[in-house]
Amino acid sequence: MIKHFFTAGVALLLILSSCTGPTSKDGSDMFNPVEGSVKLMNLDPGHFHAALVQLTMYESVDPEVYVYAPGGPEVESYLKRIESYNTREDQCTTWKEQVYTGDDFLEKMLADHPGNVMVVSGNNARKTEYILQSVQNGIHVLADKPMVISPDKFPMLEEAFATAEKKGVLLYDIMTERHEITTMLQKEFSQIPELYGEQQVGSPNLPAITKESVHHFSKIVSGQALIRPPWFFDTEQQGEGIVDVTTHLVDLVQWETFPGVILKKEDIQITSSKRWTTALTTEMFKKVTGLDSYPPYLNKDVEGSILRVYSNGEINYTIKGVHARVSVIWNFQAPEGTGDTHYSVMRGSNCQLEIRQGEPEGYKPTLYIQPSYIESADEFRQQVKVAVQQVAEKYPGLTVSMVDELSWRVDIPDSYKVGHEAHFGQVTEKYLDYLSKGNLPAWEIPNMIVKYYTTTEGLKQAFDMK
Repeated sequence: MIKHFFTAGVALLLILSSCTGPTSKDGSDMFNPVEGSVKLMNLDPGHFHAALVQLTMYESVDPEVYVYAPGGPEVESYLKRIESYNTREDQCTTWKEQVYTGDDFLEKMLADHPGNVMVVSGNNARKTEYILQSVQNGIHVLADKPMVISPDKFPMLEEAFATAEKKGVLLYDIMTERHEITTMLQKEFSQIPELYGEQQVGSPNLPAITKESVHHFSKIVSGQALIRPPWFFDTEQQGEGIVDVTTHLVDLVQWETFPGVILKKEDIQITSSKRWTTALTTEMFKKVTGLDSYPPYLNKDVEGSILRVYSNGEINYTIKGVHARVSVIWNFQAPEGTGDTHYSVMRGSNCQLEIRQGEPEGYKPTLYIQPSYIESADEFRQQVKVAVQQVAEKYPGLTVSMVDELSWRVDIPDSYKVGHEAHFGQVTEKYLDYLSKGNLPAWEIPNMIVKYYTTTEGLKQAFDMK
C-alpha cells in the first residue's frame, strides 16, 4: 500500500481560514494532567462515532488533529464528515486534519507521537491492542465502546488499565447514554428514598433493573444516510451485540443503581445469557454498505443468500445481589417516523421508574413514575410532587402530569433533549475536565473494568449455553 502524509484538502484549508485501577480514595493524583493544549490523534476512524467527537470545538483542544489510518473508504468517510462540520452554516468548526495512511498506521502514530490524546473508534478486532500499546507509550486514550469484544482479550484490557496507572495517563471510554435526560432523571428520582424506597433485589424472572435497547442497521446520521463498513457485520471485527451496545446498558445499571460505589468483579454473577442473529438479504446489505456481494470473511455467516449476524444478545446477572437484565436487538430499519429505542425500569420498594419509547410516547423516551403498591393515592401523589420539586431545583422547568392514579409522566423541557450526537461532545467535555485536573472519581476506572468483565463473561456463558 502507498503510504502518505498529507493535509486534507487545500480547498478545505481555504474554508477554514474564513470561518485495576487507581487506589486513591479521593480521586486525587490519579494521572498526570495535560499541560497546555490537548492534541488529538485519531486512530483508524472507521466508525462514525470518531467524527462525532469532533462535532464541536473545545477551548482546550488544538484544532489540528493527526489522523492515522489504513487508506480506503472509511477514513475518507470520516474526513468528509469533518469537512461537513467545517463548512456548515451553523456553528462551523475549524478542524485541520493532518492525515497519514498506510498499513503501518499504528506504528507510525506511536513513532511520531504528535499528540497527547488518542481517540479510537473503528474496527474492534485490534482495539484492545491499540489501547494497550498507546498507554504503554504514555498516551492518554479516549475510546469508543467497546474496549474489548472477546473474553480472551479481557486480561489485555486489565493490563492496559494497570499500565495507564503506572504511566500516569487516563484511559476512558465514551459513555454517551449517561447524558440522556430521561436516564439522568431516572437516576435522580431513584436517589430519593421518600419516593423510591429501597432498591428491590428482584429475581431472574422479574429483575429489579431491566434495560433494553433496539437499534437499526439502516439509519440517518448528521442528516445523511449512514454507509457502514462491511466489517461492521462481522462479529470477529465488530463484536457481537452482547459485548457491543450492551456495554452502555451494563454501564447504566452500575451508574444508576450503585452511584459512587467502587465495584469489583466478584460483585457480578452471570445467571444466564443468550445470543441470536438478525437476517439480512443481499439487497439490505447493499443498501447499508454499497457493496453488491458479501466479502469473503462473511461467508462463514451466510446461509444461501442470507447473512446472519449475531447482533442480538441478553445477559441476566446479579450485581451485589440485585438482579439485572440487559438486552440488545438489531433490526434492519426502523418504521417510518421512528428510530432506535430504549426501555428501562428500576424497581424500588415504593415505586418503579420506567422509561418507555413506544407509539404512545411518539417514539420519544418518556419517564414514568408508578407506585409499587398503593395504600393512599393522595399520599403517593404528594410524594411525587415533592420529589419533582426537589429534582426541579437541579433541572428547572421540570414538571409532572398524572396519566392515571397509578402512573405519572415526567414532563421534560425540550432544552434538555439535545440528542444522541450531541452527547459525544458532552462526554468529551467531561474527559477534558478530568485531563486538566489530573483526577477523576475513584470509582470510574474499577467500574469500567467490572463493566467489561460483565459483557465478556456474558458472551462466554452464551457460548457455553448453546
